[in-house]
Parts: sequence; C-alpha cells; structure tokens
Amino acid sequence: MEEPAPEVEENHDVSGIYTDDGVVREEIAGLLEAAIDADDADIIRRITRHLHESEVADLLEVVDEEKRGHFVELAGSDFDFAALTEVDEAIRLGIVDNLPNEKVAEAVRELDSDDAVFILEDLETDDREEILSQIPFQERIRLRRSLDYPEETAGRRMQTEFIAVPPFWTVGQAIDYVRAGESLPERFTEIFTIEPDFKLAGTLPLDTLLRAGRDVSIDTIHETNAHPINAEIDQEEAAQVFEQYDLLSAPVVDENGRLVGVLTIDDVVDVIQEEAAEDIKRLAGVGDEELSDNVLAIARSRVSWLGINLFTAVIASLIIGLFDATIEKMVALAILMPIVASMGGNAGTQTMTVAVRALATRDLDTYNARRIVRKELLVGLLNGVVFAVVIGIVAAVWFSQIALGVVIALAMIVNMVFAAASGILIPIALDKMNIDPAIASGVFVTTVTDVVGFFAFLGLAAWWFGI
Repeated sequence: MEEPAPEVEENHDVSGIYTDDGVVREEIAGLLEAAIDADDADIIRRITRHLHESEVADLLEVVDEEKRGHFVELAGSDFDFAALTEVDEAIRLGIVDNLPNEKVAEAVRELDSDDAVFILEDLETDDREEILSQIPFQERIRLRRSLDYPEETAGRRMQTEFIAVPPFWTVGQAIDYVRAGESLPERFTEIFTIEPDFKLAGTLPLDTLLRAGRDVSIDTIHETNAHPINAEIDQEEAAQVFEQYDLLSAPVVDENGRLVGVLTIDDVVDVIQEEAAEDIKRLAGVGDEELSDNVLAIARSRVSWLGINLFTAVIASLIIGLFDATIEKMVALAILMPIVASMGGNAGTQTMTVAVRALATRDLDTYNARRIVRKELLVGLLNGVVFAVVIGIVAAVWFSQIALGVVIALAMIVNMVFAAASGILIPIALDKMNIDPAIASGVFVTTVTDVVGFFAFLGLAAWWFGI
C-alpha cells in the first residue's frame, strides 16, 4: 500500500528553492518527488509558476529520470518549455521524446525562435518535420531558415523576431509602430533600419530613440557602423565580436547583407560557456559527453582518445627498451626516470593550456607569436634549472652518487625546455593547419615530453657511465 503524499499547507514556502550554496533545497526536492508520486498537479504548479526558466531546469535535473516527463505533464500550461534550453541534451531529448508531437508543437509556438530552434535541432528528422507542419506558415518559414544554417553558427543561434523600420521614418513613427506592433519581440534593446531590399542600413539603440524628438528623422540619428554578424560564421567568432565591441545585441545578415535575425547577449553568454567547456573537455581527451549521459555513451566518447594515449605510451616504452641494458646495470635509473617525464609532462600541459586558450580568444596571433614562444622557452629554462638543482641534490644524496645527480639535473633542464617548446609550438602549428588545437595538442605534447624525458635521462646516463 502506497504512503500518502505529505500534506502541504497553503503558506508552505516554495519561493526560495536554493540553499546558500546554490543547491536545490532538500525539502523542495522531496516535496516535488512526493507531488509527482501523488499526481498532485496543484503543488507542482505552485512550485513552478513563478520560477525563472533556469530554476525550473534545476528542478528537472533534481527529479529522477523516469519522473521528468510526468513532472512536465503535471505542470501543464505553467511549464515553461524554455527551461529545456537550460538542461543537458540527454535530459531534453528524454523529455521531448516522451511527449506527443502535438504538445511539443504547441509549446514551440510560444517560444522565441532561438529557443524553439535549440529544441528542434536535436530531434529526429521525422519528428521535427511533423512538429513544424503544425506551426503557422510564417513562423515555420523562419524556423526552417534558422535550421538550414550549419550547427554552431550565428544563424542557428539568432532570434528571427526583431524590429526593423525604414531610415526615412521619423522617431514618432517608429515609436507608434513599436507600441502598436502585435508580433514584435517582447524584449529588445535596439531597432534596426533597413533599405527597401531589406539590406541592413543601421541600428538605433532605444536610449537614442527615446531621447530624440518625435519629428527627428531616423537617418540622422541611427548608427551606420552596426557591427553586423554574418549568419554563416562560427558562434565563437560571433561571441568575440560581442566581446570586442561590448554589444548587447547585434544584427545577423545573410551573404547579401540582408537582415535575417538578431543575436542577443543571453545567447552569447551561453556560447562562451559552451565553448570554454568544450575546450576543457577536448584538452582532457573527453568527447561531447554530458553529466546526464548514460555509461555507454560516456565510455564511447572517451575510448578513442584512451586508445591514442595507449599508442603514445607504447612509443615511450620502446624508448625505454632501447636502454634496458643500462637500466639493468643501474637500478636507480628506473626509480628516477618517471620524475623527469612527469615534470616535463606537467610543464608542457601548463604551457599548452595557456596557448590553446590564447588561440581561442585570439590573444595569440602572428604579431606576438615569436615573443610569446621566446618567453615560454625562457620560463621552461628557468624552471628547469630550479628543479634540476633540487632533484640533482636529492638524487646525489639518495644514491650517494654525485654523477647521477648531475645526469638527472641535465635531463630535467632538457625536458623542461622541450616541454615548453612543444606546449606552445604544437598548438600554434595545429591552428595554422586549421586543426582545433584543443583536440590534438594534449596527445602530441605528452608524447614529446615522455620521449624526450626518457631519452635524455637514459641517454645521458648511458654516455656518462659508459653502460
């Protein structure tokens, strides 16, 4: 026999859903679970009715996977489908796939076009087409146009709802148009001016519009340097335009310069976070996985890079095998050689991380590359000397052999310099070849530091001691 859900008083506090640490409160999570189990739509709606879409998304992530669809059903019309743009892809697809296409189409009609595209782009083609067929013609055309642009481009991210007026209008005409408009975006910070062929003429910030007299002609106050963004460019490049010019929104144009949409700062912030997370994952050899993915999906995204790492480890082992006789005669070498390789690997990773991020933000370019490479080499040399002295003394005292301390000290300097060189030069070279340095740099840098570290240490030892 099922236990009844706990009764909730009318004055139960569901306004603050987070603890001081930003985690969903346990009592809210418990209340939510109990309401879902009891099919209590009233409690679900009381909890979600006044929440922001991002807060509803956090509640979705707290709910057990098999209950999320039921949570959406119980929330009914109070559920903001924009919340699905704030959760992992696996969660979003899990919810949408369990809803009738008619329900999804109804929800998509209420969303801004950028949010609607975000939800539609991951669906199966048949489901997406069925949903689009149930959307009014004009909205369907706009959504299809955005979906036709490649993934991770400005065209996919843009919002197709915007306000555009002719530049020969007066301020009064523009204000009256905005007030009377029924199908205009709910929030905007600027309006756009367009020519008769729909080519972008300029932008007019709202503060400029509101400060001007009603009889002022717009073409005398609009900004013709509008920093338009081509719909085909990568979303990361679009974000860099926002960063460079401190924009809140920017017009998106097609290849003919015609206005097709607007990119807003809220979407750009998401892009920046996504790109940063993507770079971090790629540096670690992690695929496109998310926390909500299942075990098989996560394992599949990691196995390819682990296989490559295994191959590079075999190469390092072959280098060690060249000096097996040397190691047999001096066991101390086997004890000390991981130190040289490990220090080089860490130093190379530090330099590589800085280089990859600098390339992504365009802080590292043709004009300063030589200076930065030279600086990194000097840093590698300085750190190499410092740690060479330390490990040289330790090795000499540990094994009572000054010569061994000298050998490992020299090997440390060599490897630290090579680590710095590979950490900066490999990402630059990959970038020049139009290969994302975040994807492949780690494998190459690790290989270089391992091979050079082992070869330098064991080679110097074999030469020094004549074994």
